[in-house]
Amino acid sequence: MALSPIVVFLVVYLVSSLLAGDFYKVPVSAAFLVASVYAVAITPGELSYRVNVFSESAGHWNIMLMVWIFLMAGAFAGSAKEIGSIEATVNFTLSIVPARALLAGLFLTSCFVSLAIGTSVGTIVALVPIANGIAAQTGLSQPMMAALIVGGSFFGDNLSFISDTTIAATRAVGCAMQDKFRANIRIVLPAVIVVTGIYIFMGLNQDVVADEKPIEWLKLLPYLSVILFAMFGMDVTMVLLIGILLNAVIGFSTGSLDWFSWLGSMGQGMVSMGDLVIVTLLAGGMLGIIRYNGGLDYIMKGVVGHVRSRRGAEFSIGALTVLANLCTANNTIAIITVGGIVNDISQKFKIPAKRAASLMDIFSCFVQGIIPYGAQLLMAAGLTGLAATQIIPYLYYPFAAGICVILSILVFRPSVRH
Repeated sequence: MALSPIVVFLVVYLVSSLLAGDFYKVPVSAAFLVASVYAVAITPGELSYRVNVFSESAGHWNIMLMVWIFLMAGAFAGSAKEIGSIEATVNFTLSIVPARALLAGLFLTSCFVSLAIGTSVGTIVALVPIANGIAAQTGLSQPMMAALIVGGSFFGDNLSFISDTTIAATRAVGCAMQDKFRANIRIVLPAVIVVTGIYIFMGLNQDVVADEKPIEWLKLLPYLSVILFAMFGMDVTMVLLIGILLNAVIGFSTGSLDWFSWLGSMGQGMVSMGDLVIVTLLAGGMLGIIRYNGGLDYIMKGVVGHVRSRRGAEFSIGALTVLANLCTANNTIAIITVGGIVNDISQKFKIPAKRAASLMDIFSCFVQGIIPYGAQLLMAAGLTGLAATQIIPYLYYPFAAGICVILSILVFRPSVRH
């Protein structure tokens, strides 16, 4: 019963979409509203207390931080578009990247930026508007271009030394970050190579046609600053604030903005994130109810109770992480939730700590990369005006990483080193 709200959400969303014959006709927010009302209804206790549990979960500091980032990202994107910064950055990118290498180049850029800054959301904020602008100018698929950036962003989210998932995974099982990195890269590197090869092949068959336009160097500064400051480890909220102020300075100096148009562009950008904010709050509240009712505890006991072998233990680590991520919509929280149990499993079945940390991190990033109510896909959808479900079919890297980690369990030979 504790897990049934997830079933209600899937039934409302999937069945309604199938009946309509259109997966983009049913708003995710409406499906979450139905599931959230159901979750509150099945929870024991006074109604006011149940609503409080839901509200406290929706208002958790991590959820509110995501909302804050979404709104600031909307304000930045709106004002950047108003001054022509997105168009300038797109023109610059098209001028330096060969047309046939455009897809692979953007994917590897996303991998590099996310590895440097350690956050998928920060990478998406910086690069998705650029990729979306390139799609608009060249006629390439918008969902594919957005997915290309989102997929690459999870490479760094999974591997970066400053990524919160890496920190959480290594602390949970007590291993050094460099050991986890070496174990992790061996699993996901084949996925990167294969996906890069796919994008190179796709680029050979793409007729990229773009108008030659002069590069406006001054208008490149907002997006360059976002990327550079983020790469130096600055907090994403501060990065976005600097970007918003740079948009204002450039807009006022070039005459493309005045006080009212600057405020108006920020307001429109934030309004475009409205559905994203609603889904985030409803998902946070509903998943909090599931935790309160014991859904996660039930999953953990059910999975761990059937483990009999080393390979089964590794699959149980993956299953626990996947289920926790589905119930929290946050890969870091999922790792923190199951970290203690994973540590016990790894010690009992003599799984090296670096491998246990890698399995947790990769499985969490795989799931986080493909759920339509995760912060990353919601952010990409908000910045492009697409539905999250439109982007998912093009997420080659998360799916490839998921396949690689499953294959690694099937063929992995136990090590005597712990």
